[in-house]
Amino acid sequence: MNDVFVVADHIYSPLGATTAENFSLLKKGIAGVRRHERPEMADQSFYAALFGRGEFVAEGYTKFELLLIRSISPLLKDTGIDPADPKTILILSTTKGNISLLEEDIEDPARFSLAGSGRRIAQHFGFVHSPIVISNACISGVLALITAMRLIRSDRYRTAVVAGADVISRFVLSGFGSFQAISAGPCKPFDQARDGINLGEGAGAVVLSGDQRYQGNLRLRGGSVGNDANHISGPSRTGEELAQVITRSLADARCGPDEIDFISAHGTATPYNDEMEARAITLAGVGAAPVNSLKGYYGHTLGAAGLIESIVTLQSMREDRVLPSRGYEINGVTMPLNICTTLLSTPLDYCLKTASGFGGCNAAIVLCK
Repeated sequence: MNDVFVVADHIYSPLGATTAENFSLLKKGIAGVRRHERPEMADQSFYAALFGRGEFVAEGYTKFELLLIRSISPLLKDTGIDPADPKTILILSTTKGNISLLEEDIEDPARFSLAGSGRRIAQHFGFVHSPIVISNACISGVLALITAMRLIRSDRYRTAVVAGADVISRFVLSGFGSFQAISAGPCKPFDQARDGINLGEGAGAVVLSGDQRYQGNLRLRGGSVGNDANHISGPSRTGEELAQVITRSLADARCGPDEIDFISAHGTATPYNDEMEARAITLAGVGAAPVNSLKGYYGHTLGAAGLIESIVTLQSMREDRVLPSRGYEINGVTMPLNICTTLLSTPLDYCLKTASGFGGCNAAIVLCK
């Protein structure tokens, strides 16, 4: 089985324009989630992590597409990866794409197409293959990494550029509002007082490779995906299905539950997701590891969440630092998770990243040194 190495990564978010900038602010406890008055998005104020107005203006590209471009460009420049190499593939993840164009007077319906956005990004950089676009609710970013890992392991491609982005709009806010899933204040993952999510904008990108010259780098060691087939918007009540995905990910990574040093949870701060995830972590036998959720810093960045949060995990491993789970004070789930409440210094050799989403989808990956 081919090893899959992390060559480089990049976060572009309201917190900062690089992975280093983001992690530096996260260590100081600074969050991108703030109270906003945006009449074009909502009639009332709301909490979210948003870019400033007017930051994304470029003829021919939408805000969503520019986010992808700004996350991919530095990676290609810094690594020297050639998009025209036939052994290189572009994989994109998103849940909403250009759906915000519904609010504008757009005459070309092709602008809404995820495949169309993918082609525009690929042509911008000169990728020779048609890109793969992953859109599977909130596991999209993690699933994109798993897809890249499997393609490299199979030797179909040597290098994969994986990028994900999503933009918040009135359409997105109203959708989550219809589920009564949005918190009236800053979100509180796994906390007793949690009452819903904050949303967020952002993009993340990772270059993965099977080239042995990167063997000193961090690795994507294993991963798995599944579906609990419970409900279109409600997760499994038992957590058994996510637990199975975690167990399969560990087996794929040839790693035991007791070897996991840290878990970057999905942690949306909704009552049902956090309870399900706590049960799954316990059932999978990894409940002793420190756990955090980054939703209190970034909000839920949808199709970018799995990538952004995986990149933060990679940076945590480089520095052997676990970030506190912002918003957590009193345990609000039935399982006694080891939620991190302070900046923790500890050796991180094997880390688990989980994700779950609408439609019952679940995914997990194992990263290692």
